[in-house]
Amino acid sequence: MAIEVGAKLEGKVTGITHFGAFVDLSGGVTGLVHISEIADNYVKDVKDHLKLEDVVTVKVINVDKDGKIGLSIKQAIDRPEGSVPPQRERTGDRPGGFNRPSGGGDRGPGGGGGFNRPGGGGGGGRPFNKAGGGKPAYGKPSFEDKMSRFLKDSEERMSSLKKNTESKRGGRGAKRV
Repeated sequence: MAIEVGAKLEGKVTGITHFGAFVDLSGGVTGLVHISEIADNYVKDVKDHLKLEDVVTVKVINVDKDGKIGLSIKQAIDRPEGSVPPQRERTGDRPGGFNRPSGGGDRGPGGGGGFNRPGGGGGGGRPFNKAGGGKPAYGKPSFEDKMSRFLKDSEERMSSLKKNTESKRGGRGAKRV
């Protein structure tokens, strides 16, 4: 039996790792259910959701040319049409969680959350284009603009660092006694 992408099959869990579970499909073919494809909510440990010898329904999501089969348990669940799977809850104690407070009371003038740079137009986070030429005031800076800003900042930091270290050593050409 050829395994096709999109097919729903039943299989038995034959191995559990920290990154997913191996499922034996019909005919001795084995596929991997990645940890992100086990459940709709956050899965910290695969063993909390699956055990060895569990029989699960999986959907084939990809078949590589080298024979590796990617499976999904959460996509195999039949949902009524138009329903949306539950979203992952984002909290600060999980990897990738959001730690920003809601409300934005700490964003400074302008409320945009940007950096207060000279000529930056307040706290809006977007550059203010006084001249009106070149790129639009609210467009993304080009690669060249980013690179020139980086070089300028880098040179300023290096000169500041050199001044500080030279003053501690006695400046140029000072002989140690």
